[in-house]
Amino acid sequence: MTDLPAVPIDLFVNPAFAPAAPYGAHRAAILGATALERAGAEITRWTGYAPTPLRALDALAARMGVASVHYKDEGGRFGLGSFKALGGAYAVGRLLCRELGRRLGREPAMGELLRDPALRAACSDVTVTCATDGNHGRSVAWGARMFGCRCVIYIHAGVSAGRKEAIERYGATVVRTSGNYDQAVQEADRDARALGRHVISDTSYPGYMDVPRDVMQGYQLMVQEAVAALPEWPTHVFVQAGVGGLAAAVCAYFWERDAAHRPVFVVVEPARADCLLRSARAGHPVAVTGQLDTLMAGLACGEVSLLAWDILAEGANAFCSLQDEAAVAVMRLLARPEGGDAAIVAGESAVAGLAAAIGALQDRRARAALGLGADSRLLFFGSEADTDPELYRELVGPDAAEVAAAHGTGAA
Repeated sequence: MTDLPAVPIDLFVNPAFAPAAPYGAHRAAILGATALERAGAEITRWTGYAPTPLRALDALAARMGVASVHYKDEGGRFGLGSFKALGGAYAVGRLLCRELGRRLGREPAMGELLRDPALRAACSDVTVTCATDGNHGRSVAWGARMFGCRCVIYIHAGVSAGRKEAIERYGATVVRTSGNYDQAVQEADRDARALGRHVISDTSYPGYMDVPRDVMQGYQLMVQEAVAALPEWPTHVFVQAGVGGLAAAVCAYFWERDAAHRPVFVVVEPARADCLLRSARAGHPVAVTGQLDTLMAGLACGEVSLLAWDILAEGANAFCSLQDEAAVAVMRLLARPEGGDAAIVAGESAVAGLAAAIGALQDRRARAALGLGADSRLLFFGSEADTDPELYRELVGPDAAEVAAAHGTGAA
């Protein structure tokens, strides 16, 4: 571990973790195998669908002192640069099917929206909207273009110009607000109610559950792909979190399928936006206020999604936070691999899980608390590539093309 970057972490072992608890019907109604089958049947038929690569990083595993490291690289997902393509766009399609069902007296299948000109025309007077740190809004805008509806996306003051332009390329109107992410969520919701728009949010709150549930169900296809490609069931999974939707989707997948043998599951956040860690310490959802000015922009969320909390409150073994500097160090580590590992272009929000694992292995108490050792098989979800290319170059040095040219890429 001496040749790896030092990563201090704040680890909290979850006293509410319920190792013997069955997954149960309540959680299955949020994230369950039936809903995943439905989501997979739709998404895998979209133009451009292909499973993203699961990369075996054997040299990194040796440096970390563990049995294996696998990294699910979501950078190529539908050309949008992140796993979010699975959630927002799917939720747009589900919303449109429900809305047209109310109008027509029958709910069309999602595939019909893509094939039937009359249904597509009916979608054209529907407007979807959301607040975003970048990637979710890009997915919603792409989905709106795919299904033929209108789209208005709200971004907060800290979202870069590059991410704003990336959303606009899919035909969305982008509104920049003056506050943080959670204030942008509130403004998008307020305007939607006033103007008859439909909110496609990745966070849930009282009275708003259906759409975020659809978003998380789309995310689970990524987990299914990863498990299908793994040579062995993982012993540990570290997943980064904003509002918690991604983390809950991953945790739920393993819990539902084998409650007795699920991997040790750790939720990871930026220290400046650690709403889940604070909630775990308090034993109930706690909001983080202020500017949430973490470099890990996709994780800059101050309020926990209630649906995600239903899964993570008892399903996560531990919660932890880390500083922005750790993310930059691990971005560089992946871009400049050793020992034949594939080079990976990982955005700043993609690497928190891997950074936390490195930090836990460096900390005697954390290592013992999580049962990390030479036989550990670690799984990570690299949630984005260089979704802000200018920022990536600033932080890492070479751009994505130069990383690929210097080191090559590959998949396990």
